[in-house]
Formats: sequence, structure tokens, C-alpha cells
Amino acid sequence: MAADRSVPGLIVKIGDYPLHHGGVGAIRSLGRLGVPMYAITEDRWTPAALSRYLRSCFVWPTTGTERPEELVEGLLRIGRRIGRPSVLVPTDEEAAVLIAEHAAELRGAFLFPPVEPALPRRLASKQGLHELCAEHGVPSPATLFPASYEEIEKYAATAAFPLVAKNREAFERRRHPAVHGTTRIGGPRELLELARDWGPVPGVILQEYLPREEAEDWIVHAYFDAESTPLAMFTGVKVRSWPPHAGMTAHAYIVDNPELATMAAQFIKQIGFCGIIDLDWRYDRRDGRYKLLDFNPRMGAQFRMFENEAGIDVVRAQHLDLTGRPVPEAEQLTGRRFVVENIDLPALAAYRRSGYTTPHAPARATGTELAWAARDDMKPFFTMLARFVRPGLRHLWQLWRSRRRAAAAAG
Repeated sequence: MAADRSVPGLIVKIGDYPLHHGGVGAIRSLGRLGVPMYAITEDRWTPAALSRYLRSCFVWPTTGTERPEELVEGLLRIGRRIGRPSVLVPTDEEAAVLIAEHAAELRGAFLFPPVEPALPRRLASKQGLHELCAEHGVPSPATLFPASYEEIEKYAATAAFPLVAKNREAFERRRHPAVHGTTRIGGPRELLELARDWGPVPGVILQEYLPREEAEDWIVHAYFDAESTPLAMFTGVKVRSWPPHAGMTAHAYIVDNPELATMAAQFIKQIGFCGIIDLDWRYDRRDGRYKLLDFNPRMGAQFRMFENEAGIDVVRAQHLDLTGRPVPEAEQLTGRRFVVENIDLPALAAYRRSGYTTPHAPARATGTELAWAARDDMKPFFTMLARFVRPGLRHLWQLWRSRRRAAAAAG
């Protein structure tokens, strides 16, 4: 693997989430090849800022509420400080949308896939994704896009519960979040109570809940070139997530799934996307179909679980392709396990009582990739521990309170 060490990489994030293992993974992935790595961080004491593979961090706290022009100018300032074109690696939907929609201004200072400017925003939008799935025959859960509280009231009278609420649009989830991530709603009373705080035009979607005892969660990560051809593609099964069944991957395995890989590749070709993707699918045992839940038009936090026998992951594939280097083809490392240390323990406790099973997960891992701990780069792990304890306990407390309120509302 002959990476171009003259072309740096820049981790781009918009929003305040310092404990992000995906950014650390990208820094290590390219840094181990000798690629100079830079990152935008909230402060100098984030785990990413302390990686041994980081050349320098740019402390730039953002919220996602800034004007696009302000964010573009900030990126250009960082580009001038780096002093040479860098490959951009966005870690959130807002960054991916910003880069695509302002490609003309950013093109000279940075390297990134030539995706159609409006496409990432449409894919990151829950409504836009649902419409694209319907247009191209890709199965997805039944979904409502309410335009008013009155519409929600009518829906609550006939809807099948439980159901799922999600923020509808990228950027809006930063400015005016209706829910804190994917939220399971148990009954009509709970729905109407939550909807009172959503404003006159609710920025949410209400989606069919696929019963966990009748489902299995799958992941597809890939990198597609300018012709929408997959240069690296991986499939895996999610064993646990946090919060349970709706949050970030906590434990997963690489598992070959040719059917799912073909579905994903066909969909990408039809819509003409290029770049890194992170797709969440749920296999519904009731009708035997894979249903697309989320399309992240950027690197996923768990991307380091996926690697092939040539050492290629999606971030390395992108850097090689954008610098004119060949991307080696090889089989994915089937059976490899990924564990996020700080969230897998509470997830394990929750899943033991959930009835959820993953029959396609291997009985024994062929190897393990930890999200935080790495023998050659331990500072991010210890920094994560120091920063995780207090907010982690606060999150558990909030989760317990929300469940108590939900149980009271349902009763």
C-alpha cells in the first residue's frame, strides 16, 4: 500500500462531541501509513488531539448553528495554515453537507469526492432518504412526516405502537433538536406529550418500529469512486448499540452478506453517489427483507472494524483514490470484532434483558479492533476515560429518568 505521504488528511467535524472514536480511528489509520494528519477539535484535551499520529489540531469549537459562509471561511483558514491541499474526512452529516454544497470554494485548498452538491443533504435528511428509497425500490420502514401537531393527534389515534421518532434534517438537529437522537415511543400519550414541544412545524419523522425480537441490525461501509464504483465494500452485523437498539454501535462483527452488498451497490449506482458511506439496515424476519434505516454520507464512527486482507479500510481507500493511487482489492476480514469500550458494558447489561438475537454473529472472533485502546497510541484511551466518567453517569441518569417518565405516560 503506497500512500502519498505528501498529501495530508484533515478530520472535519461540526458540533460539540469531543468523545468521538471515529475521528481517532481515522487519524490512526492514515497516520500509520505516514500520512500527516490534522484535526478540528473542541479543545486541546480531546482524545483525538492527543493521538501520537496527529501532526497538529485546530481548536475550533462549533455548534452547527453557524452560517455556512462562516464555516467555509474557517475551513479555508485552516487550509492556508496547513499550506498544501489536504484530503477532507468529515465525521458528521453537517460537515459532509457543507463540503458538498460549497465544493467550488473549497476545491483548490482540499481534496474530496466530486459528489453532486445537493445529494448529501438529501441523503442525510430522513425525509429525503425515504423518498429516494421509494423512487428506487429500496425497502424502508413506513414513515410519517408530520406538518403540524394536529396531524400528529390524528396519527396517534390509529398508529401502531411502539414507533420511532428521529430528527428530520441535518443542521436542524443542531439548531432545534426535537428529540435527542433516535427515540422509541411506547404509546399515544407519550407521543402527544413529546409533540407539544416540537413547535408548529415538527422537525421530526415518525417511523415504523421494527420489533427487535423479529429483526437483526446490519451495517454496510464502502468507498465509491467518481463513477459510483465500489473500491472498498464491507458488510457487518451489529450485536449491540448504545442507547439500546437506536444509538451508536457498541459491539459488531464483520460478516459476509453478498445480498446486502449488492443491494447497497445498486442503490449507490442509481443515485450517483461517490465517497464514503455508512448505512444502517435492519433485517425484518417477518417479511424477509432488509430495510434501510439511515444513510450517512460520510465515514462512520465504527469504520475501523472493517478492513480487508490488504489492510484497506474506507478512509485509506478514499485517500488512495483521491491522490491517484490504486486501491488494492482483497477479501474482507470476516469474523473481525469491533468493541467500543466505554459504551459496550452498559449496552451488554441492557441487551441481556431485551430478547434481541444476532444469529449471524460468529461464535468466536478472528480478531478484535478496540475503538479507543491501541498499543501504539494509548493517550486517547486514557483521555477518554478521564472525560467520560462524569458525562457518562449523567447520561445514564437522564436515560433512567426518561424511561420512568415513558412508563408513567404509558400507564
